[in-house]
Amino acid sequence: MGLALTDVVVGCYSIILSILMLSCMKATNASTIANVWFVLILSTGPHEGTVPSGYVTAGRIEKMEVVKGEPGDEKTKKKVCYNIVFVTAEAAPYSKTGGLGDVCGSLPIALAARGHRVMVVFPRYLNGTPAGKNFAAAVDVDCHIKIPCFGGMQEVAFFHEYRAGVDWVFVDHPCYHRPGNLYGDSYGAFRDNQFRFTLLCHAACEAPLVLPLGGFTYGEKCIFLVNDWHASLVPVLLAAKYRPYGVYKDARSILVIHNLSHQGVEPAVTYKNLGLPSDWYGAVGWVYPTWARTHALDTGEAVNLLKGAVVTADRIVTVSKGYSWEITTSEGGYGLHELLYSRKSVLDGITNGIDVTEWDPSSDVHIACSYSKDDVTGKVNCKIALQKELGFPIRLDCPLVGFIGRLDYQKGVDLILLAVPELMQDDIQFVMLGAGDPKFEDWMRVTESSYGDKFRGWVEFNVPISHRITAGCDILLMPSRFEPCGLNQLYAMRYGTVPVVHCTGGLRDTVKNFDPYAQDGKGDGTGWAFSPLSKESMLEALRLAIRTFREHKSSWEGLMKRGMERDCSWDNAAEQYEQVFEWAFIDQPYIS
Repeated sequence: MGLALTDVVVGCYSIILSILMLSCMKATNASTIANVWFVLILSTGPHEGTVPSGYVTAGRIEKMEVVKGEPGDEKTKKKVCYNIVFVTAEAAPYSKTGGLGDVCGSLPIALAARGHRVMVVFPRYLNGTPAGKNFAAAVDVDCHIKIPCFGGMQEVAFFHEYRAGVDWVFVDHPCYHRPGNLYGDSYGAFRDNQFRFTLLCHAACEAPLVLPLGGFTYGEKCIFLVNDWHASLVPVLLAAKYRPYGVYKDARSILVIHNLSHQGVEPAVTYKNLGLPSDWYGAVGWVYPTWARTHALDTGEAVNLLKGAVVTADRIVTVSKGYSWEITTSEGGYGLHELLYSRKSVLDGITNGIDVTEWDPSSDVHIACSYSKDDVTGKVNCKIALQKELGFPIRLDCPLVGFIGRLDYQKGVDLILLAVPELMQDDIQFVMLGAGDPKFEDWMRVTESSYGDKFRGWVEFNVPISHRITAGCDILLMPSRFEPCGLNQLYAMRYGTVPVVHCTGGLRDTVKNFDPYAQDGKGDGTGWAFSPLSKESMLEALRLAIRTFREHKSSWEGLMKRGMERDCSWDNAAEQYEQVFEWAFIDQPYIS
């Protein structure tokens, strides 16, 4: 009897892999590492090819790394690769309003580079501006599906671009084509955001099953990384809509919380629009505390999409270890703290990385002079260029302090407002870049007119200027009330600019407090993290930094160098996510 085609293919793979293995074992270079894939067919879904038994388990692809060491000391270790589906409202460079876009634009690429198959699903935003060109390379895959929600069948289409080893999948529907930003316009948040992101979640659950990307679907055996409330319906749908019918029974979902203050809360009556079974209301049902209700007869009943993900996701990740603790407290949990505390056994914190290609002082096209941790002399030229651009006196001995961020209450701008009259009595220069609350924008303009020789307020957000401020300043001030991770302090340290931050969330995790009086000024800190959050505490830390800059040059150089040596890469974060993936498969997925 003749051999089946699949048997022939597997036999050929075996011969090729045997040759590769022998070549690796005979390599003379002690650092040689051969990555040998035991599965070349990446799909494990309903359209998969025949794969040898035992090679693919629960959406994981086993890869053997043969590590060549000393003669006779060859080792093999098993690496598990996954089919990963990111679901998000934004991903840079296609769409971005903040850190969420940065994470979902960079982490998928880092994971793909480590051998995983990665898809990112998010809306195809078209708002009639030049930003629409970001989607120009995406191709219509001619796949339309109908989603049962909001009282009818809603049709969506999919566009696709393969870039940097990642499948970027855009969900297309007219509700994503409108003027404004991703979530609203000058009149406020769009009133149909629940509809827009419910469509996204349903489409994201279907994408791995119906899109033959690269010739193969991702299939049912995936890990869904759902980001913030916009994607939080995904774990609920997996548990309520798919697993009862045997679909996605081996999939896992991981909720990534970037900012707990936004939870996707809408009136309880909207539950019928979500496309969930009627008996699943309890998963997303929510009751406002008494003090938050509008009147005495208000029962406070609502649906909370983020709460649904907290309940049903297999694991939960926040964007820093400090924030993973803060959200379990009444101060930082925004009403979900008790529920999150009850799930602390599956709650982890992983600090975000940064794009070390875009933010690299040795190759940054936006700054006046390149420099590196091995030769920081170029930073002096960046400071001079910034002082010239701002119209400040050219003084290398004068500490130049910067602030970059949204002008709002969360970022602690009100504390800066209170502190500036005292700060302006010191011999410093201060520049602020940002936009937001008109009250703070007006204050910046007035303050600049009052202290023209030492204060500048740049009312807008401008990427090239943010790079020049990061490179040219000596100190970066971040008095945020809460900061799940924070990126500007990471950028600052990479550029040798010393951060002074409020001791909260990711700021506490990433900025190690420096004591100039310990070990003769040779401690291992990277900046200053002050607490409590007050004008007096902030001024004390800032003045300590200023005094160190002026009077202890060797200590200051050590601060700069330690900050520049810190590993802020996404590859470091991706390795930690891989550990969470492994943990997610230890237990059975959420079913009821």
